Amino acid sequence: MPGPYNVKFDSNVPVMLRDGTITYADVCRPAANGKFPSLLMRTPYSKDGPSTRTSTIDILRAASRGYSVVVQDIRGRYTSDGEFYPFVNEALDGYDSVEWVASQPWSSGKVGMFGSSYLGATQWLAATARPPALRGIAAGITASDYHEGWAWQGGAFELGFNLSWSVGSLTTANWKNLSKQLFLSDYQLSTLVSSQDDMSTPFNHLPLKTYEGLQNGLAPYYYDWLEHPEYDDYWRSISIEESHPEIEVPAYNYGGWYDIFLSGTVANFTRMHEVGATKEARDGQRLVLGPWAHGGLDQYVTGEYNFGTKASFLAEDVPGQILRFYDYWLHEEENGLLEDKPVRIFVMGDNVWRDEDEWPLTRAVSTDYYLRSEGKANTVNGDGSLALDPPNSGKVDVYLYNPADPVPTHGGALCCEPASLIAGVRDQRVVESRPDVLVYTSEPMGIDTEVTGPVTVTLYASTSALDTDFTAKLVDVEPSGYARNLCDSIIRARYRTTGSLPSLLAPGEIYELVIDLGPTSNVFKEGHQIRLEVSSSNFPRFDRNMNTGDSIGTDATFVSALQTVYHSPQHPSRITLPVVPRD
Repeated sequence: MPGPYNVKFDSNVPVMLRDGTITYADVCRPAANGKFPSLLMRTPYSKDGPSTRTSTIDILRAASRGYSVVVQDIRGRYTSDGEFYPFVNEALDGYDSVEWVASQPWSSGKVGMFGSSYLGATQWLAATARPPALRGIAAGITASDYHEGWAWQGGAFELGFNLSWSVGSLTTANWKNLSKQLFLSDYQLSTLVSSQDDMSTPFNHLPLKTYEGLQNGLAPYYYDWLEHPEYDDYWRSISIEESHPEIEVPAYNYGGWYDIFLSGTVANFTRMHEVGATKEARDGQRLVLGPWAHGGLDQYVTGEYNFGTKASFLAEDVPGQILRFYDYWLHEEENGLLEDKPVRIFVMGDNVWRDEDEWPLTRAVSTDYYLRSEGKANTVNGDGSLALDPPNSGKVDVYLYNPADPVPTHGGALCCEPASLIAGVRDQRVVESRPDVLVYTSEPMGIDTEVTGPVTVTLYASTSALDTDFTAKLVDVEPSGYARNLCDSIIRARYRTTGSLPSLLAPGEIYELVIDLGPTSNVFKEGHQIRLEVSSSNFPRFDRNMNTGDSIGTDATFVSALQTVYHSPQHPSRITLPVVPRD
């Protein structure tokens, strides 16, 4: 592969889609005769944005290395014509765009794609349409399903993300393009910008479905997401997971332990590795997981925690690794790519990178830590504990969940409102001081204890309500008392049985609830403690359950719920951790 090349740049090149819609792209390519493999980024966030040309990979670096790089505004965004509606057009539009790139005189006919977040969605959805020229994708911090793990999680509406993303990145940022289709006033823009500057008011608006800020055609999809809380044909038509067996291309997957789409990133890797349509697709999957939040790939400080200089996306040179991935698949360079271990993870606590042969790790031992107390696990000062031995008594813990005073979101896997939804690590003691948070803490670790893999909580609980939520959070407690959050999630009780229709509760009846906290990798160092928080809200990351059992998003009234958590021989509530043996 000769080079480096001088670079030629063409802006606003028209790309026609099959229905006649014109989109526009910038092309950065070697200023040399010949045909070169092509890399395509399809973005809703402006091809002309200051960071677009250097996000994921630097397009100048790629072009000088022998790639023709195309950055395209997708349908209805910024310079491109048409109407934007998330996900629904990306498969066919992606097919058309890939084949257009392959047909250009400067293209060798081999195309790869790249980009993060929604740009990852444009790649996976294009891959479901199987354009002949597509030979690989490099999709990071993105989902495998746009119902579970994007718009909804555990049956709860991902309010913080859905609303802030719709108001900010999708609407106010695209106002000029929207104004071509809708009669919009400066006052409307000013009102929406004010909402964006202080999201607390729209977050607190009830009922959810009557929020006016995105009505009148600005973001109809936001209201459609609320109309489809269950996995139905609306979501099935854009599912990646259901299409994995038909996808034919290798993928370089990258994600973060504090990324909102972590579980989907991992699922794309594991499922494609198992059921991808071709041997190349199955063997060509790669997975890199760092200690990153959604908007902080280039940083080594995540939230308020310093993981060390080597932890960042750039220090690990993920952009260079993506180019190496494509050197193999597009330039056909024998660079040893397939001899590398397919998984690379950052192990928190030790704060080191490590290569693995697989995910999840088969050597990890599924280990139960059981909840215990004398009935007073409320707050960090209570008597809640975690133990390896099953409980031998029938004590219960009780708290009152009041939707008017929900437990506030404090760090974690968040997007896209950095003022009020600060992602990543934060000290959880401020949350653990609340009486509606149950806190269970182990004895200090006698040795370093590594937890790497998926984490689940099995909770036996009852409620006075017809429907309610339960949340769980895994925390690493330092000897100083600093409580570092690792992973968390939620279950809406009406959706307690996966794959079944929603079912309301019988007040007072005990139910088994399984909460999937997603994966993590962390070493609880000697002297540190394992902690589990249990509550019923994490707001505004998730919408508040109003406890009435009414339709989600329609209720402005609420009732408080008396919640009871059981930990007895008959009802052994527990957190299950994948403990990796240490040499």
